[in-house]
Amino acid sequence: MELHEKIRSIRKLKGWSQEEIAAKLEMSSNGYGSIERGGTDVNLSRLISIAELFDMTLLELMSFDSNGASNSATNITNGTISPINHHQSETRAKMQFELEKQKLMLEIANQKITTQDFEIEKLTKIIAIMKDEIKVLKGQ
Repeated sequence: MELHEKIRSIRKLKGWSQEEIAAKLEMSSNGYGSIERGGTDVNLSRLISIAELFDMTLLELMSFDSNGASNSATNITNGTISPINHHQSETRAKMQFELEKQKLMLEIANQKITTQDFEIEKLTKIIAIMKDEIKVLKGQ
């Protein structure tokens, strides 16, 4: 389940409208609607605000599933969240968060390698040109 779908599901379980959530988050209804449609990448501070509004931790929000549970360790009943095995849920969410962080770090490292390979190629060409110029100058 995508994050925007989780946010929509929890809002509906709580019985709140998009307009109510948008007002509480001090944003436009269209802006909040875009979050629920997955049209907007939500920054960390906004995610924390949404989680707090739902009376959840960020880890609970991230690990929420469509069965009304946070990794089967938290149930939502009548719009409230009651922990069943909070430690396991939190551990899974932390591990998932760490995995996502590592994936991003790997992606950044790969981008740096690609950039460095391109720079090495350019420098190699410059060295070849300079060697040719040195030969020409020595020949004069």
